Amino acid sequence: MTPPVPPSSATTDAGVFPSDLSRRSILLGHDWLTGMRGGERVLETLCGVFPNAPIHTLLHYPDVISSAINQHPIHTSWLQKIPGMRRHYRSFLPVFPFVVGQFRLPPADLLLTSSHCVAKSLRPAHGTPHLCYCFTPMRYAWTFFEEYFGSKPLRALAVRPLLAWLRHWDRATAQRVTRFVAISRHVQDRIRQFYGRESDVVYPPVDTDRCTPGSTAGTRDFDLIVSALVPYKRIELAVSAYSKSGFPLRIVGVGSERARLESRAGPNVRFLDWQPDDRVLDLYRNCRLLVFPGEEDFGIVPLEAQACGKPVVAFGRGGALETVRDTITGRFFTEPTEPALRDAVEQAATQSWDPAVIRTHARQFGTASFLRGMADCIRRCLA
Repeated sequence: MTPPVPPSSATTDAGVFPSDLSRRSILLGHDWLTGMRGGERVLETLCGVFPNAPIHTLLHYPDVISSAINQHPIHTSWLQKIPGMRRHYRSFLPVFPFVVGQFRLPPADLLLTSSHCVAKSLRPAHGTPHLCYCFTPMRYAWTFFEEYFGSKPLRALAVRPLLAWLRHWDRATAQRVTRFVAISRHVQDRIRQFYGRESDVVYPPVDTDRCTPGSTAGTRDFDLIVSALVPYKRIELAVSAYSKSGFPLRIVGVGSERARLESRAGPNVRFLDWQPDDRVLDLYRNCRLLVFPGEEDFGIVPLEAQACGKPVVAFGRGGALETVRDTITGRFFTEPTEPALRDAVEQAATQSWDPAVIRTHARQFGTASFLRGMADCIRRCLA
């Protein structure tokens, strides 16, 4: 087992990636391209160093995907042709294993997948090694069962046999991967537990050159959440806590929980839907602090906020333990309850923070460090 690739404070620069690797014949695989979240930012970085690599994915909607990704040849599945798939694709999870098994990939020097669901199960051509950058083993099957299904007993009862089959399939197809790279020590433990495989650790890239403090401290008259609005993110904790406290909270993101969350929110809680990168950067720079209430595999958003010099209030489990320094760059709450979150926010609001110290911490997770770590893992896999 290889220890985590250490972060570096080097300047973000794709030039740190070895040119001999960039010229290799590489195939990229990704679960689906339905928005620009953390996983797609990782893929975007890989596209930058493999400019000719085709991408194999279940679904692709170009209008919500960056030009850096869209300019690559993108091969999708037959699911792309089904009406209404864009809105309801998550409901088709049971058929994803069959669909991904129908891809026929050409020979290449390397298949490099970025996966939290089924892309790691792409079957490369004979003799092609497969390196999987694993965001997490399939969370729908292995973790967060209560968050997704616990509130609906009949549905939970119905899906248990399906999830048991998905776990069996997921573990079996993990053995096709030549080498795993985990996004954090937290995910490294899951890969070992669920797949019986060892892995390297390379932290995802954070664009600390783009995410910088503003010219002033900002308005600091609101707190901020930037997140997909899905059950395991636990956004409802923040909505409830802030609705009672009355302090303004702005929530950037879309997802299946939007209507339910909005129905429970007070007038001080504003839902901003999806926002372009420049607008999110402006919100980072002007917020008082960022709230991160879920248990995450890593969490790029807290590091983007810290790169802007802003403290983070985070649930003290999972990847946040590797990216936030308690009382130095943020505050942890240790129980997933509204009172615990509210207490942590109050403590953070009264603490004096040093934006320069917060940003220095975040810069350790820059893109150059990611590229160096991945280059090392690719060489190992090819060897």
